[in-house]
Amino acid sequence: MKLLLAEDEVDLSAAIKQILEIGGYAVDAVFNGDDALYYAENGSYDGVILDVMMPGLDGITVVKKLREHGYGVPVLILTARAEIDDKVLGLDSGADDYLTKPFAAKELLARVRALTRRKTETLSAVTFGGVTLDPGTCELRAADGSARLTNKEYRLMEYLIRNHNAVLSTERIFGQVWDSEAEAELSVVWVFISALRKKLKNIGAGCEIVAARGVGYRLEEKK
Repeated sequence: MKLLLAEDEVDLSAAIKQILEIGGYAVDAVFNGDDALYYAENGSYDGVILDVMMPGLDGITVVKKLREHGYGVPVLILTARAEIDDKVLGLDSGADDYLTKPFAAKELLARVRALTRRKTETLSAVTFGGVTLDPGTCELRAADGSARLTNKEYRLMEYLIRNHNAVLSTERIFGQVWDSEAEAELSVVWVFISALRKKLKNIGAGCEIVAARGVGYRLEEKK
């Protein structure tokens, strides 16, 4: 598999590139956001790794432009910011996942494996509460429009729809959606739930994700 890495710190870029190459990936490295956008749009990549803070276009702007231009390549954001709001911003911009610096080599490889993993099963569209989840386009459609979902958002939404009205614990959701990513933080579930709630609201969905305090979440039709 071939990856694009955009990281402006030369030494860190070289270290990440080496880790990925040892992991079996071919890697093109660039050092600013403008080159990242150009390479991503004109190359053929299985995944893109973007640092948030870069010269020229920042990582958030790059992923926004990729999505606006119709490029669905999976994107992993690297950020030194651990705040939840910053993570939500990255996901809302169209990133599929994020990784907070500093990180361990095995965690980076686990995230990249998950990012580029092909779905092994053939999926059909699923519907609940006036919402249709389309596996062909990774879109969520409802009365007022549609929203593109990242890979992780898609997996989470599908799991919620297939288990609608059931209270799913945070740990159970984490195990189902993030499976082998043992070093991902449990709080990532809330981050993605928050992103999905916004998208459901924006498209006029007839269902909502409700928190069962101290237990987890369930997808139910609006009353």
